Amino acid sequence: MRAVTTAQTLDVQPTPLALLLLGREADPKSERGVECPGDLPSPSDPDLVERARAAKAKLGDKVFVLGHHYQRDEVIQFADVTGDSFKLARDAAARPQAEYIVFCGVHFMAESADILTTDDQQVVLPDLAAGCSMADMATAEQVAECWDVLAEAGVADVTVPVSYMNSSADIKAFTGKHGGTICTSSNAKRALDWAFEQGEKVLFLPDQHLGRNTAVRDMGMSLEDCVVYNPHKPGGGVSPEELRAAKMILWRGHCSVHGRFSLESVRDVRERIPGVNVLVHPECKHEVVAAADYVGSTEYIIKALEAAPAGSKWAIGTELNLVRRLANRFADEDKEIVFLDKTVCFCSTMNRIDLPHLVWALESLAEGNVVNRIQVDPETEKFAKLALERMLALP
Repeated sequence: MRAVTTAQTLDVQPTPLALLLLGREADPKSERGVECPGDLPSPSDPDLVERARAAKAKLGDKVFVLGHHYQRDEVIQFADVTGDSFKLARDAAARPQAEYIVFCGVHFMAESADILTTDDQQVVLPDLAAGCSMADMATAEQVAECWDVLAEAGVADVTVPVSYMNSSADIKAFTGKHGGTICTSSNAKRALDWAFEQGEKVLFLPDQHLGRNTAVRDMGMSLEDCVVYNPHKPGGGVSPEELRAAKMILWRGHCSVHGRFSLESVRDVRERIPGVNVLVHPECKHEVVAAADYVGSTEYIIKALEAAPAGSKWAIGTELNLVRRLANRFADEDKEIVFLDKTVCFCSTMNRIDLPHLVWALESLAEGNVVNRIQVDPETEKFAKLALERMLALP
């Protein structure tokens, strides 16, 4: 019989990341792998909707529920406002009378809400394991090491960090400390215009695709102006000469949902649906964005479909919950709206926020028990807020 080789026989120890992926360790600073305490209601409980309504009614104005566009319908029905990550954080800040902010989104979004709200408000994330794979791709330690690499290449002093909203509070704080700003998918060009007024180069974190698409498509740069820094390779996998020649230093990160769409999926949908308009998010790969008819943020996508004429056909390259909701919303207007790819793809971490978790969080708050509170430490908050304020001051 053939012997089975195991990690034990080879005396190989699993790495911390491997343990996180296996669900056998927890790291409160990670966007994933954190267990959710408490006894959740059964997902098959037929009274979940009524229980959520009752708990929310009992809390009254003390609670403000935020729902990201990518949330499932069973959750979004209880949201007081819906929107993208930054809009929701601003909406939370505009409701100082709400004692509890329940954020139906992912971890970095709840962090941003905590940064922008008052000290008296408490931000709750129904499931602490609702993280973001993109935000996970850039840790504070990795970015600090990258900055050392830039310093050794002699370019740190002329490089301005620009971090996407989809990043951890630690990365936002790094950006604030080093004179940079935050951006959203809606204002990325304005953020880059500002950054190039401050310095000669930009370190764009953590989504390489948004950085590349904005630089090349919206600002007229070439692909050769961009280099990709890979935190898993010595020196980022780029030479000092390449760093000195580049204008855009792109972090090797991406969205697991938008990164799925391919040039083949664009070609396929055009063959299947003659006259279709292809509308994609700028987190998609550059070749997908180049082949699309329209490119824009989540809010842009919604507004484009609202303004679309009856009878028009659309293939949308973004998260499936939103696409399906839009297809149902505009069905009566004879607008055909389909998912760009044949393969169904939800945001798996966003979908961790389900009705049982929401009910548990609301009922706990109604009983005076604050669960899963998201708190950013004062030092991190100070510099992250500085970066966010620079974005708010953009022309």
